[in-house]
Amino acid sequence: MPENKNDTIRWDWPQPYIHEVEVQPQHIDDFQHTNNVVYLTWMAKTAWEHSKALGLDFEAYASVNRGMVVRRHELEYLGASHEGDRIWVATWITGNDGKIRLRRRFQMVHAETGKTLLRGLTDFVCINIETGRPTRMPENYVATYALTVDEASRETF
Repeated sequence: MPENKNDTIRWDWPQPYIHEVEVQPQHIDDFQHTNNVVYLTWMAKTAWEHSKALGLDFEAYASVNRGMVVRRHELEYLGASHEGDRIWVATWITGNDGKIRLRRRFQMVHAETGKTLLRGLTDFVCINIETGRPTRMPENYVATYALTVDEASRETF
């Protein structure tokens, strides 16, 4: 059983931001494993928790009338999880064009076995909150959402 999630897990990239979740009864579908939509919810929650940890919560977004919203998700399911399982959801910022686009990569790992259950990505765009239209990121977003990993520097899965 892994004791230190950063030292014993084979992460896709170094130094992830990690959010831990536990599979609850309401997450289980008719196949008796975690429903696929729940994984997407965990990705969104982890991205938001990381954003808040970086100092960009919704209050910060509202203060400049700019926010990052999802444009596209991609998920690759590699294994199932079940009620009571602890899952480590890792994220990295792997793309930021300094204009309107941001990309996050995700890896979900079963905390007890170390097995990767999912790999995914989410593409975000910066919008004007009032109009919903794409707009340039404020400079502090460009700096705060700096790459944690340069995915162009290595082959991806």
